[in-house]
Amino acid sequence: MRTAFHSQLDALLHTMADMCELGGTAMERATRALLDVDIVLAETVISDHRDFVTLGVKAENDAFNLLALQSPVATDLRAVLGCMQNVGDVFRMGVLARHVADIVRRRHPEPAIPADVNDYFAEMGRIAVNLGHNAKDVVLSGNPDRAAQLACDDDAMDELHRLLFSIVLDQKWSHTVGVAVDVTLLSRYYERFADHAVTVGQRVIFQAMGAPTG
Repeated sequence: MRTAFHSQLDALLHTMADMCELGGTAMERATRALLDVDIVLAETVISDHRDFVTLGVKAENDAFNLLALQSPVATDLRAVLGCMQNVGDVFRMGVLARHVADIVRRRHPEPAIPADVNDYFAEMGRIAVNLGHNAKDVVLSGNPDRAAQLACDDDAMDELHRLLFSIVLDQKWSHTVGVAVDVTLLSRYYERFADHAVTVGQRVIFQAMGAPTG
């Protein structure tokens, strides 16, 4: 029974890791679509989201089956419940990448962002992609030190988010209100993507050490 439980839990962790990788890949493509005004790539992100949803449903079902059929207790129960919560956060990462692609599609053939903020979003995209792939490694390794490192990337993302917000509010802002709204929304999507990755890492730390992190 214990062997079956750990085999199924390992399979669930690999499904969740695959979701992290897909989320990072989706955000990478969405960022390229945003910067290059590439409608084909944006449509690819949107259509590929179906695969992400399928994985999310599978992960949720596998987690519920573990609870119903294996009746885990103590540490095992904490691991399964943590996985169920992480599935929700990883799923949101994929949704946020799709939101970026949605804005690209809605504004096409015009760019969704002005050229003078391209560098900010290029860096936010780089950080988000790293967070997605690093979250995959954390899920598979269960290493609390690597999980804690996710918060460092999140700090850099938060700083970029603050910078963009200040740029939009500055009196020197020369673009329309609609462009300001798009820039603010997009910045928020990247910032939330990072937050969800960090939350996954925090649960890994909790599972490894048995205590919540600040």
